Amino acid sequence: MSPPAAPGSAAIKDATAIAGIAQTEFAKRLDPSEAELACSVIVAACEDAGIDPSEVDALCSYTMEATEEVEIARNIGCGEITFFSQIGYGGGAGCGVVGHAAMAVATGQAEVAVAWRSRKRGSGPRPWTSTSVQLKVPGAWTRPFGMLRPVDEIAMLTRRYMHEYGATRDHLCNVATAVRSHANRNPAALMFEKTMSRDDYMAARWVSEPLCLFDNCLETDGALACVVVSAERARDLRQPPVYIHSFAQGLPPEHQTMVNFFNDDPLIGPAWACARRLWANSDFRPEDVDVAQIYDAFTPLVLLSLEGYGFCKRGEAPGFTENANLEWGKGQLPVNTSGGGLSEAYVHGFNLINEGVRQLRGTSTAQVEGAETCLVTAGEGVPTSALLLRR
Repeated sequence: MSPPAAPGSAAIKDATAIAGIAQTEFAKRLDPSEAELACSVIVAACEDAGIDPSEVDALCSYTMEATEEVEIARNIGCGEITFFSQIGYGGGAGCGVVGHAAMAVATGQAEVAVAWRSRKRGSGPRPWTSTSVQLKVPGAWTRPFGMLRPVDEIAMLTRRYMHEYGATRDHLCNVATAVRSHANRNPAALMFEKTMSRDDYMAARWVSEPLCLFDNCLETDGALACVVVSAERARDLRQPPVYIHSFAQGLPPEHQTMVNFFNDDPLIGPAWACARRLWANSDFRPEDVDVAQIYDAFTPLVLLSLEGYGFCKRGEAPGFTENANLEWGKGQLPVNTSGGGLSEAYVHGFNLINEGVRQLRGTSTAQVEGAETCLVTAGEGVPTSALLLRR
C-alpha cells in the first residue's frame, strides 16, 4: 500500500514544467573544461526555452559537480540568485536536482531554475584507481578485501539476485541489447551505428563476474542542463511544456551507499522507498507509464528498478525483459530510448531526464507514439530520486 500523499505534494504536482533542455557533444575526450561545458549548456538550455540567462534565479546541481554556483552565475550573466542547492550520491542525484528546482519554483523561492551536470569522466581521473580516499565505513570493511569498485559491489548484489530468482546473463543481455538498439538510432549516442548482438555480449570480457564489459556504463565527457519554470509561464514559451507531475527521493533504513548488504533485505533498495512516495504523490500508476528512462550504470540495476517502481512483482523482472519487452516498437515498456548510460553517454543519469523531455515533446529518435507519461529514475543502489513527467 502506498503511503498517504505528503501534505505539500499538491503544491508540487503539475505546478512546474521543464521548458528548456540542452546537451553538449558526448565524447571520450572533450577539450573545454567542466566549467566551460556547464556554462555553454546552461545558456543553450535557456535559449531552447526562450529565456535570457539573466532571468535565472535558482541553481541546482550535484555535490560531485566541480563547477560552483558563483562561477556559473557570474559567467552566464545571472541576476540575483534566490535559491541554490546540491544533492549528493552521484547517480542518485539526477532527478533530485530537477525536483529541487521544481520545489523552488512551486513554492515561490525562484522563478527560473536551472539544473545541470557537467562531467569529464572520459578524460578525467578514475576515482576507483586509488584506495587512499576510499577507506571509510562501509568501505573500510570491504575494500581491503578486493571490493574496490562500484561494479564489484553491484556484481555481488547481482549474484544474490540470480541465486534467489533464477536470473541469468541472458536477462542482463536483454537490457544491454535493448538500450544498444535505441542508441543505434540516436546520432548523439557514443554507440550510434555500433550494433551489438547477443553473441557479442556473451563473448565480452569480464569486468566483475557475473558482469561483463557490456553490463557497465560508458565513460564520457559532456554536460546537460534543463530549465524549470511555473506551469503557467511554460505554456507561453518556445517549447511544448513537459510538466513535473511527481517527484520523490528515497533512502531505506540501514542503507550504505552502493551496497544494500546491511539492509534486512538487500534486494529491496532505495528504489522501493522512492517509489512509495512517488506514486503516493501521483495521479498515475506504473501501468499508466508509456515510456521509462531507468538509471543504467549497470544492467542489473534496471531489473531491480523495474520491481522497485512496480512494473512487475518481486523476482519477475527477468521475465519482464524477455520477448524484446524493453525495446522501442516491440515491447510493453520501452526503456532508455536514447541509449541510456550503457550506450548513449554516462553523465550521472542526466541524459535520461533530457530524453524523457524529448519523448513528451515528440522529438526522440526512438519516439514512442502518443507518449503522455514518462518515468525517469536515478541510481538504484544509492540514495535515489525519481520524476514522473507528463505532457
